[in-house]
Amino acid sequence: MRRWLYGLSCLAAAALWQPALPRAQTAAPPPEEVDVALVLAVDVSYSMDLDELALQRNGYIEAFRSKQLHDAIDKGAIGKIAVTYFEWAGGSFQYIVRPWKVIDGPAAAMAFAEELGEAPTRRGRRTSISGAIDLGVQLLEQSNVTAMRRVIDISGDGANNDGRPVTTARDEAGAKGIAINGLPVMLKQAGYFDIDNLDTYYTDCVITGIGAFVIPIREKSQFVEATKTKLLREIAEAPADATFHKAQSGNIATCLAGERQWRDRMGN
Repeated sequence: MRRWLYGLSCLAAAALWQPALPRAQTAAPPPEEVDVALVLAVDVSYSMDLDELALQRNGYIEAFRSKQLHDAIDKGAIGKIAVTYFEWAGGSFQYIVRPWKVIDGPAAAMAFAEELGEAPTRRGRRTSISGAIDLGVQLLEQSNVTAMRRVIDISGDGANNDGRPVTTARDEAGAKGIAINGLPVMLKQAGYFDIDNLDTYYTDCVITGIGAFVIPIREKSQFVEATKTKLLREIAEAPADATFHKAQSGNIATCLAGERQWRDRMGN
């Protein structure tokens, strides 16, 4: 009897010490296919006044509400895009307003516009276009979509004056097959940190990739139309004869104009 009880207790102990079987893991869903993965990187540095910030945000809201944009998405090979929207200033000031969202029709585009309209706008000091590009690259690599094209869309009203050189960030993004387009805001030309010909600076120092382009905004009335035009070009398939844009400036000092200006006026 004792031997039987002892054997039974040993069996019970062995059962308790059995290693746990691994739980069945749910496979992650495969990346969703889209025509373009688009990062909208929007300058909210203090050089932009409150009126300009409101006009800038409204430009994107109205663009995503427009039938032209809805039709452009629908005409894509897949009929979907993925988009994220973040605001930036200096290298330590970056805020993701809307994480990645797949837009596959008017309802999703309208919802994205509403989300932008409801989100607060923040402001920060200095201007780090290089930091915005770096975050854009990081977001694209974390997007969990398979995109035929990957694009970072930079809008801003000044030259890079914080973080690493903008050309370094641009070239690293370009080497990964990422295109960068620019929307320079040129409403003020006499501000403390404004530079002449910001559109030329963006062309020479910021944009890169197949079919890359710059659309400057020189009047407040141009915000909505310029933003919509830019998005339509980014969503539409690049033409077959589109060329790869590289920096046009032969003088690297041109692309360090913002850093030099900050040093001369602020002393650091």
